[in-house]
Amino acid sequence: MTSQAILPNLLPLCSQALSAVETLYQNVKISVKTKVSSEGRISANLLEQHQFETHGLAWLATYVESLQQMFAWAQSLEKYGKFSELDQLILQIAFGEYLNQIIGGIPMSQTEIIRISDLTDTPHGLESPLLRSANTDAARKRLVELMIEQTGASCFGNPGLDDEYDMIRDQFHRFSNDKVAPFAHEWHLKDQLIPMSIIDEMAELGVFGLTIPEKYGGSGMTKTAMCVVTEELARGYIGVGSLGTRSEIAAELILCGGSEAQKHRWLPGIASAKILPTAVFTEPNTGSDLGSLSTRAIASGDDFVITGNKTWITHAARTDMMIILARTDPKTTNYKGLSMLMGEKPRGTDQNPFPAKGMTGSEIEVLGYRGMKEYELAFDGFKLPAENLLGNVKGQGFKQLMQTFESARIQTAARAIGVAQSAMDLGLKYAVERHQFGKPLVKFPRVYGKLAMMAVEITIARQLTYFAARQKDAEKRCDLEAGMAKLLAARIAWASADNAVQIHGGNGFAMEYPVSRVLCDARILNIFEGAAEIQANVIARRLLA
Repeated sequence: MTSQAILPNLLPLCSQALSAVETLYQNVKISVKTKVSSEGRISANLLEQHQFETHGLAWLATYVESLQQMFAWAQSLEKYGKFSELDQLILQIAFGEYLNQIIGGIPMSQTEIIRISDLTDTPHGLESPLLRSANTDAARKRLVELMIEQTGASCFGNPGLDDEYDMIRDQFHRFSNDKVAPFAHEWHLKDQLIPMSIIDEMAELGVFGLTIPEKYGGSGMTKTAMCVVTEELARGYIGVGSLGTRSEIAAELILCGGSEAQKHRWLPGIASAKILPTAVFTEPNTGSDLGSLSTRAIASGDDFVITGNKTWITHAARTDMMIILARTDPKTTNYKGLSMLMGEKPRGTDQNPFPAKGMTGSEIEVLGYRGMKEYELAFDGFKLPAENLLGNVKGQGFKQLMQTFESARIQTAARAIGVAQSAMDLGLKYAVERHQFGKPLVKFPRVYGKLAMMAVEITIARQLTYFAARQKDAEKRCDLEAGMAKLLAARIAWASADNAVQIHGGNGFAMEYPVSRVLCDARILNIFEGAAEIQANVIARRLLA
């Protein structure tokens, strides 16, 4: 069975296909660059006019990088004698499916398909047995059979990391299984905040100081470790996986832009969770256009006085510190007048969520992602000390924020992987246990086919995300890689959740089934930390620069 499902000479076939795909990508890049150039320079107007093509280039580049990282993953496993039958099937199906999508059409959304003919008149030149014989029914069926044998594993397929990361994964897998997953659906249905007892346990496990250097009270671990931890926490519940996001963003801002005194003042408390931070950036009329923020921070003696409105502020009531992006130069109307400030506040309670003077807030009711709650905030004379200006320099807020985007998007990609993994777990369990027409659902080709593709695409997203994290750990610029990881992982999380609901049938639409929550949670991933359209635009601009 195994020899029939897996193609002979799989790795050489993948290597040959990669060469052809890379050539195609270069041809497409030249064609798109020609369309958006004027007088030898990239034109902003032409970029917008040809947005479909430029975003298509971003998606094609993401697919090419994904296949490159899958091939590198497989080579590493092969080198160390760990390239199992399950891993080979994942690689084979991944190449078969993504090569065919590159030729036939890559889904940028449910209704937007980018085709090679939209991008270039040059023939694609892709000819490989993988196109016809890789993503077969036999391969998908065998993959799911192997997955069923490993039910309960922390992930299907070897992640390709060393033993230390495997130990970290196992620790947080147990934590999520024992302390998070059994209660997550109740928190969601009752729209409850994640209990402080969970936050306290996470603090003891080192979640909030994971990547903060040891000299500031953290564990000094890698972004790759952050990915592993985030995956497993988000697999239990996206809200729990996202608790660390606020600390990650705050710590990154302070590490990159703060003075040494500010680092020693804030980072140990963030690492221990004695200080729970939140990011206060977005405004009602700005969305992704952060450069047009209007909230003002006016110097007054030894203080800054904040006036303005913010929205979509996660975990705002129960936090101790806000990192606020505000306009310190009222004469400006763009990003140059923005500064980042750290505002202390008392923790709110259910009875009085916003006790700070000069600040009020109201909850935004949401479909999912409920464990920390979302808020609109209004500042009217809210004061904070002038010494809380990040880096003690005005006008650096936008630049400081840009420095956090790599880590934030890597962490968001890891959250998406965890959500996708949760959807696959639920779908697989239901498909095995639910019988129709005298046999388990998992015996039907269009059921095991969905599960196989979930496992394959989760592995693709995982390897792309780990690649971005390794680049960050090596102190290399990785905004392109992080953006690609976030773009693809978010789409995969939504597809996995949607397919898991489909496997559940009518029960998937019932609120009592956890998969309904996972569907709601998955939807936000394509929007926050850079909506998919913005993300594709950023990637395209970098590729064409």
